[in-house]
Amino acid sequence: MLTLAGQSYRHCDGVSRRAFLSIGSLGFCGWTLADLLRAEDAAGIGRSSRSIINIHLDGGPPQMDMIDPKPLAPVEVRGDLVPIATTLPGLQLSELMPRVASIAGRFAFIRTLVGSDGQHHAFQCQSGFGVKAMASLGGRPAMGCVIAKLKGRPDDPAPAFIDLMQGRPLVRNSARPGFLGPSYQPFRPDLSEMFPRELEERMKGELKRQGDGHRLSLSLNESLSVGRLDDRQQLLGGLDRIRRDLDASGMMDAMDQFQQQAAGILTSGRLAEALDLTRENPRTRERYTGPPLNGPLALYTAEGPKSIQKFLLARRLIEAGVRVVSVSISDFDTHTNNFRRLRQIVPIVDHGLHALVTDLEDRGMLDDVTIVVWGEFGRTPNINAKAGRDHWPRVGPCLLAGGGLRTGVVIGETDRIAGSVLSRPVHYKDVFCTLYQTLGLNARKLTLPDPQGRPQYVLDEGEPIRELT
Repeated sequence: MLTLAGQSYRHCDGVSRRAFLSIGSLGFCGWTLADLLRAEDAAGIGRSSRSIINIHLDGGPPQMDMIDPKPLAPVEVRGDLVPIATTLPGLQLSELMPRVASIAGRFAFIRTLVGSDGQHHAFQCQSGFGVKAMASLGGRPAMGCVIAKLKGRPDDPAPAFIDLMQGRPLVRNSARPGFLGPSYQPFRPDLSEMFPRELEERMKGELKRQGDGHRLSLSLNESLSVGRLDDRQQLLGGLDRIRRDLDASGMMDAMDQFQQQAAGILTSGRLAEALDLTRENPRTRERYTGPPLNGPLALYTAEGPKSIQKFLLARRLIEAGVRVVSVSISDFDTHTNNFRRLRQIVPIVDHGLHALVTDLEDRGMLDDVTIVVWGEFGRTPNINAKAGRDHWPRVGPCLLAGGGLRTGVVIGETDRIAGSVLSRPVHYKDVFCTLYQTLGLNARKLTLPDPQGRPQYVLDEGEPIRELT
């Protein structure tokens, strides 16, 4: 539930003004949302209702313990998990994923994801690029930031890109705008009270160094009354008119347009309503609640059964008009106690994916929403001395669903221990080419100007995955 304070003022549409102020106060004071909404038209790019839900399995998911089981591998590789049959002939998944197995025809399973830079963040799953790409010019932008620039409009009912990631993806600013600049940063609400995710001690320091503006608080400052907020808007409007009289370029008129869009989004209450899960049908919230844990959390950084309500939040935001939503589930960094930890976290993800796909299908939204599920790398075939699996950038897993893609397919083959690719490697950039294509964009032909005015292709490599299109 959102934390709200102060008196409630109700609009004619029934939405509490207090609700929008809980988000809007920080947007008006810091201009963060208005900066986000400074999107410009791209010539020849049409509008589309399609959208993306990008689910990051924070820490690096183990391919052989999820979608690429190896029952004939030695016990020191396969562990004690057994494969189960699915609704797709010949396809087996881990016993921890029975719900996904029951609707396997709704998914595409990529067993040969390659190209990881081996780093603990979600940037490659947000952009397709490694962290060093164009670093001297600010770095490559996340997909959601690109969509904010290419497809954002002043009359949009919601920000184009909302980042709900926690843990490493949040701390390491994975969903960043890169060379596009801060005007295209994501709207990043603080979910810490809604969905607890304890950080490692080192990461607490990293997050603190990001500064207060790294997340947007959803709590209203009690000293900021509705009247003061209105007065502030009037004052700023007056100052803008003075500056506009001195501006021959028309830039101030454009600024006013973006501020009006920010005000329109916030005062409508639509975004605040989408972020308030108490407005959702209790049965639907229960549908997005995972199975009970088989004991206390196996690691303090892991998330519990209610964490998959972030998927529900993503669906609600898409319904409110958001184009790209990024979500994370922790913690797959299983250097120790791999199997004990997976027996808790994988069934939660399995439950959540089933709920999200079937819910979107029931609502007639599945063909318009593309779901991608992946992590920063896979895990080592061999189990280490601490009964864990370590980082394995050589190959990892990826699932896709919805978006009008051809599903019910398995792509790629690994060796007998799921450690190397035997056939059909798929690069992160190939996945992004496919994601952009579901939005009606050819990322290999689209360019964006860098800070020096030079055109840069949205993706410099990669092809849409032919088996899915």
